Amino acid sequence: MTTLALNRQTLRALLPLASLALVLAATFYAQPRTMSYFGLNLMLQYAVPIALATIAQMFVITVNDLDLSIGPFVGLVGCIGATLLHDSPVLGLLALLLCIAAYAAMAALIYLRNLPSIVVTLGASFIWLGIAVLILPSPGGKAPDWLKAIMSLQIPLVPFPIVAALLIAALVHIGLMTSSYGVIMRGTGGNPRAMARAGWSELRTKMAMYALAGFFGVLSGLSLIGLTTSADAHIADRYTLYAIAGVILGGGEFVGGRVSPFGAVIGALTLALAGSFLIFMRISPDWQIGAQGAILIIVLALRALIATGEARR
Repeated sequence: MTTLALNRQTLRALLPLASLALVLAATFYAQPRTMSYFGLNLMLQYAVPIALATIAQMFVITVNDLDLSIGPFVGLVGCIGATLLHDSPVLGLLALLLCIAAYAAMAALIYLRNLPSIVVTLGASFIWLGIAVLILPSPGGKAPDWLKAIMSLQIPLVPFPIVAALLIAALVHIGLMTSSYGVIMRGTGGNPRAMARAGWSELRTKMAMYALAGFFGVLSGLSLIGLTTSADAHIADRYTLYAIAGVILGGGEFVGGRVSPFGAVIGALTLALAGSFLIFMRISPDWQIGAQGAILIIVLALRALIATGEARR
């Protein structure tokens, strides 16, 4: 029975990787020319900002909250990066630090007033979007040259997006899954009362997690305009859904502090590849979100099936 339980746990852990392999195989079958350094680099270049936004969402989900504002926030960062950061780097940097502080303040508001995170972050999404439109009323601006240089790096043998995604996952895994403070952060999501009785402030932990979410949201926005070279207030509207789907697709749970940095990044890569696959299949962009949702539902159904088997044991 123990061996069978371990097999089910292993199967569940491998499910995100299996999903990625399946979508990758389908993409190679639909367009064999993508099976190359250039093809992978082209298909996965936008996976880096999606992976960073997914990691940002993962930090919020770790403490049992949900962030519905990460997409507009990434758009706001993009507008700041293409205007203030380009024209006046010091002012731009201060604006980005203020954005991260605003995210931490949002956590304090949610905790101190006992407000639903969905409501607060939904309201914040309109604030981020409004500020972004004020900064950049129409698409334009210019990304700093150093951002474009970073995002256009050419690494021998392995495409840069794959290296960047693995590096992001490894750094977050070390910080969140192996460090002592990472255990405290995840413990706040798993059993906040126990952590409070042990002397750890839930308020400080939530503010730290939201600040980290803001930090990775900033990285996501900057990496995005490093690819697009300009910005738009609506450039990342879909990132909210991508980020939530990436975390769940990667094995995360909405409650209990159960998340996986590697799984979240794999989920983001899967969604990015799924978009390319649907384009190769000449499916209208209007149907792509629905198709990606179908992939998520299938994976969740498989996870539920595995969980049912564990419960019967």
